[in-house]
Amino acid sequence: MADDEGRAVRPRRVLRADAQRNEDLLLKAAAAAFASVGADASVKDIAREAGVGVGTLYRRFPSKELLIEAVYRHEVERLCEAAPRLAATQPPVDALRTWMENFIDFMAAKHGMADALRVVLTDDGERMQTRALLAEAIDHLLTPGEGQSVARPGVNAQDVLMALGGISLMAADEGQRDLATRLIDLLLHGIVGTGTVAGA
Repeated sequence: MADDEGRAVRPRRVLRADAQRNEDLLLKAAAAAFASVGADASVKDIAREAGVGVGTLYRRFPSKELLIEAVYRHEVERLCEAAPRLAATQPPVDALRTWMENFIDFMAAKHGMADALRVVLTDDGERMQTRALLAEAIDHLLTPGEGQSVARPGVNAQDVLMALGGISLMAADEGQRDLATRLIDLLLHGIVGTGTVAGA
């Protein structure tokens, strides 16, 4: 199977409800472990945190590299799916802030898996596609309704994505998750204009 540009696309597996639940728990536990420990996180600890046996983990992900790849793709998918849901359930600026916080958590996990991801994700096209998908999610939050825009003129989704990437790197280097939240508030002021970000 291929997408519109001829790239190979893996068909999405349909799992039984219990198997899907176990996979979701594993991916959530693995993302948290990679964010805090890095790619050296123990698969035994990940399985224990997910509440499943190590055998279950290895049946789904025969190697740690496959687990890392699955976590990365799952987190990208989760971020993209969150944008329309947040836009529909929260005020526009709150929805954007919540998504940004989730993005920083994703980047923390990605930072922890960075060395392994360089081996697993060697396709530049896939990285560019991921960037485009994340920018599209941001754009959805910047323009939540017909004729509406949260952002000041001249603000675009790609710039916001790049700024968030910089925030995630600074917060990771300093080892301060709360620094990212403070910088997100500053970024929001730049996006929507001063005096319009409640609680900031």
